[in-house]
Amino acid sequence: MDYIEKAARVLDLEISELQRLRQRLGPEFAQAVDLVRQAVEARGKIIVLGVGKSGHIGGKIAATLTSTGSPAVVLDSLDALHGDLGVIADGDVVLALSYSGETEELVRILPAIARFQVQIIALCGDPESTLAKNCAVFLDVNVEQEACPLNLAPTSSTTVMLALGDALAMVLLEARGFQKEDFAKFHPGGMIGRSLLLRVREIMRPRSALALVRPDENVRVVLATMTSLRAGAAVVAGPDEQLLGIFTHGDFVRHFQTDPRVGERLVADLMTLNPVMVHEDKMAVEVLNLLERHRIDDLVVVDDRGVPVGIVDSQDLTKLKLL
Repeated sequence: MDYIEKAARVLDLEISELQRLRQRLGPEFAQAVDLVRQAVEARGKIIVLGVGKSGHIGGKIAATLTSTGSPAVVLDSLDALHGDLGVIADGDVVLALSYSGETEELVRILPAIARFQVQIIALCGDPESTLAKNCAVFLDVNVEQEACPLNLAPTSSTTVMLALGDALAMVLLEARGFQKEDFAKFHPGGMIGRSLLLRVREIMRPRSALALVRPDENVRVVLATMTSLRAGAAVVAGPDEQLLGIFTHGDFVRHFQTDPRVGERLVADLMTLNPVMVHEDKMAVEVLNLLERHRIDDLVVVDDRGVPVGIVDSQDLTKLKLL
């Protein structure tokens, strides 16, 4: 049995169904975005309904919506008729997921939901189903073939549902003007949140730990300063404290290979002029971008006057869980 070939078949089938979904996108999708946006802006929420595999997909969609500023609550269809309908309030919008549109547990609570002033958006594969006929917006998730070789296990259909839910959440994010700073508020404990919430001055090594040297000092003295502070780089500044350059341990090793007497040379002759720098008030994510873009390990931090006030060592980012 060729496992790779069979896996490729599964992916090809699901990709094909996603392409069909893309071709079907129409005004009803825009209508769904507007319904959700209006509900959220009026301080309403999104009630997500689904059973079985559709319920699992609904849970992920709800999590994505909530993490991007659109409050979503998963309502268990089995418990809804036994008190949990209390989670629904007038002005909410219901996102109901059922491929057949005839899932008994879901269809059974539609009359109860109708008593509230809510709009139902259906992610469904049958436009003639009970769910499709009792919704405000029908989003077609029909597939021609499941990726299951028996054409039974929900595979292509759940992938299409998930992708459409992602599209809804991401378009809604843009429509509501959701920004990186907003995203960080909901992810304060993760790497993304830390990089978006922290400022450079909060992650840099302070001036007291900065190997700050004059341009007329020789490399031997500069290395001693770096060693005493356990620094991988020395920052070279002029009499007016303005940043002139940077000299790293890597620079010393490269020059030593061609000149064993490099220790007696002036650091001004070997330093890197106009090094990459970042302002202390920038967000930490800017540090990540600069280090990756310029392929460097040390980033000089300056204040409003361009005076070095610290340095970011890439080794520290791991300790701060930013890498």
